Amino acid sequence: MPNARATHLTRRGILAAGGALGLGAALAACGDDDAKSGGSGSDDTAAAKSGPWSFKDDRGETAKADKVPSHIVAFVGVAAALYDYGIQAKGVFGPTKTKDGKADVQAGDMDISKVTILGNEWGQFNIEKYAALAPDALISTMFDDAGTLWYVPEESKKKILAVGAPSVGISVYDRQLTEPLQRMLALAKSLGADTTSSKVTEAKKAFEDAAARLRAATKAKPNIKVLAGSASQDLFYVSGSNLSIDLEYFKALGVNFVEPSEKAKAKGGGWYESLSWENVDKYDADIIMMDNRTSAIQPADITEATWKKLPAVKAGQVIARNPEPILSYDKCTPLLTSLAEAIEKAKKVS
Repeated sequence: MPNARATHLTRRGILAAGGALGLGAALAACGDDDAKSGGSGSDDTAAAKSGPWSFKDDRGETAKADKVPSHIVAFVGVAAALYDYGIQAKGVFGPTKTKDGKADVQAGDMDISKVTILGNEWGQFNIEKYAALAPDALISTMFDDAGTLWYVPEESKKKILAVGAPSVGISVYDRQLTEPLQRMLALAKSLGADTTSSKVTEAKKAFEDAAARLRAATKAKPNIKVLAGSASQDLFYVSGSNLSIDLEYFKALGVNFVEPSEKAKAKGGGWYESLSWENVDKYDADIIMMDNRTSAIQPADITEATWKKLPAVKAGQVIARNPEPILSYDKCTPLLTSLAEAIEKAKKVS
């Protein structure tokens, strides 16, 4: 994560360059849990829309307003999750539009033509456009334990917060996927979403079913080894299963991950080990999960001979992974299903 202060490089800038897997690109370049999880405490959506609003976030800070926010500005992945719960953001920041003008993978199902994009890349955040939106809530995720709002530039954070919108941070650091999913659901409820609708309850049931399928797959094939990777021009990153919300959850469901040593991960802030393409075969794996964000080189575009010789690649056992999951049950279910299916079909090649 590029950042003015070197103390944040191992978290913010590194992550932005390629997420919990591709952290190294930056270094190379330089439920019903509202009461206990901080929801509004209101069980009546109509009342929530008209009355005072508050939400206790994962920094322990309580955002407050005279009414439920309707001019929400959020990190694109957060906006995408809220959209799945019927909450439309006015403005977004972070990877929203690809170079060809299409919606980025992190935008989910949002119509990006209906939101104001304040910045599409790391370090970009147009404060003038932000103020013009008259924002009444600023929401992002947090990839560290210091309360750092993801993609809100440190150098302009004071000016951004001075606009006056209360800020909310949802932690996606060193916990299992289910926790931030519950927190995002609680946040959506506080913002007026009907979290008891059939759409939401069916999505949650599908997620639980997919989790059960993945658990069953890992139990049936416990020896299938999975490597989480991310590709850049010069380096290949192997993520450890700690710190990342998806990998921690998958591991809890029984997935047998390739684990870099703690010493090797130390250079990547505890997230990953970086390898030269010549050493990409350091670890044996039966399945490789590859970072599918636009910041990473995609498998079809990797030309390195060492990559093409990997047993998992030759066997066609490479699947996509989003290190920044969109935190709605609807968007996280396919992540579980894809991995479960890959393990069910996998041949032992390592």
